[in-house]
Amino acid sequence: MSPLLDVRNLQVHFGARTVVDGISFSIAPGEVLGLVGESGSGKSITSLSILRLLHPDAHARGEILFEGKDLLQLPEKQMRSYRGREIAMIFQEPMTALNPVMRVGEQIAEAVRAHHPELSRKEVHARALESMQQVAIPDAERRYRDYPHQFSGGQRQRILIAMAIVNKPKLLIADEPTTALDVTVQAQILKLLKDLRASHNLAMLFISHDLAVTAQTADRVAVMQHGTIVETASTAEIFHNPQHPYTRKLLAAAPTMRTDRKQPLLTL
Repeated sequence: MSPLLDVRNLQVHFGARTVVDGISFSIAPGEVLGLVGESGSGKSITSLSILRLLHPDAHARGEILFEGKDLLQLPEKQMRSYRGREIAMIFQEPMTALNPVMRVGEQIAEAVRAHHPELSRKEVHARALESMQQVAIPDAERRYRDYPHQFSGGQRQRILIAMAIVNKPKLLIADEPTTALDVTVQAQILKLLKDLRASHNLAMLFISHDLAVTAQTADRVAVMQHGTIVETASTAEIFHNPQHPYTRKLLAAAPTMRTDRKQPLLTL
């Protein structure tokens, strides 16, 4: 099976500084690839490169093939047709990713109108409402007109997911989607993503520094350090038989029930 996304020798430079250094990975249709590493390793820059949302000072080179088309070579107008429709992203921090002065239903509807200008206002509303229902927002019809501050952190994350899936993308990029949530809400969001994957046949790039969350979610894992991918393997192999020294250190740095709380955590 041909990969849905095939990243080849991606390099990202900010001036003379290289922040992503020749990485390659692929994602098959319906597959979840976990991209893990410590903060600053280049995970989020990689995800922004795929959607070409980098700062103007950044320069990306290499190939990002989506269904065989190199996204880095597309004109900006054509690239806009991919963002939010073929490839969608759940950004970090649900507290700040939503527009605080715009009703949440309208924020989801805006994503529909951007790619389906032929739809009537009633049809757009119906699609946005359906998306809220899919992510299990209680009483979605009434809450459609509420503002972000009227939702809990977990519900705001669900709204972001609703915005991401409303156009039924083929690839979902989830950048630390559970970081700001407590463990109970985190489990609910992970189950929601799992259910959406099954119902929509979503491929996913799941970015996280949380190894336990990644283990529950990903089919394969790519480990990133200092802008390079040092190891890629199935989730089981990464966690039970890591090959790279950095991967072993990353796993050892995560506390467990057996960790001696009197000892400092291992630094990477």
